[in-house]
Amino acid sequence: MSNHTYRSGELTLAAHLERPSGSGRDLPGVVVCHGFPTGEGGGANSPSTFPELAARIAREMGWVAIVPSPRGMPGSEGSFSLDGWLEDVIAAVDHLFAEQRVGVVLTAGFGTGGALAVCAAAADERICGAATLAGPADFSDWAANPRRLLLHARQAGVINEGSHPADFDQWVSGLGGISAEHSADALAPRPLLVVHGTDDDIVPPLDARAVAAAHGAGDLRMINRAGHHLRHDPRAIAILLGWLDRQRRLVTAD
Repeated sequence: MSNHTYRSGELTLAAHLERPSGSGRDLPGVVVCHGFPTGEGGGANSPSTFPELAARIAREMGWVAIVPSPRGMPGSEGSFSLDGWLEDVIAAVDHLFAEQRVGVVLTAGFGTGGALAVCAAAADERICGAATLAGPADFSDWAANPRRLLLHARQAGVINEGSHPADFDQWVSGLGGISAEHSADALAPRPLLVVHGTDDDIVPPLDARAVAAAHGAGDLRMINRAGHHLRHDPRAIAILLGWLDRQRRLVTAD
């Protein structure tokens, strides 16, 4: 997947980076965040299809697109923690501004990555807007069963150190403090896109409505009969690309 690396704190992380051909400086940039891998090989949430999306964004829209492989993912140092993944998203934003010389940055993500895209944008005022697709409103389910999550993370291969986490209580505290619903309010009035399938059996559609309502002016799109894995739904991708295009026009107009 990866063809690029960047730094997040003391860690070197893998990423996939796409730039439009013949591109110069001050282009728009987007950080595309994948979901949490499920089972061996990542299952349907595997980030393996995301370079294709990044290439399409660069080729068809003229954006610089980066897909981070946050800590613990193949090719990246460190081990999974939810607050660590949030740091890695913000570090990818830093990288686009500092090393790729983009003019504006937005964040977008799927599943867990969608929630982190919203939280990163709320935490970093340089980010012009965020899109979440099939993202949870919060991680209360994970916080309620942290040892099950830790086992799941080990099975998914995102825990690379046998002693991780060294401080279990601190690792758990990072779960409860991250909420797309709470962050959506801080993100406003910057734009927010919320896309969700009506038949999502992993993240309830009610989560999408809660995040959009917390923002106050979120662009909520419910996709009829769609499930959780919106990366593979052409309707969801068309909505995302259209939204990105509109944000570029608004930024250019400003």
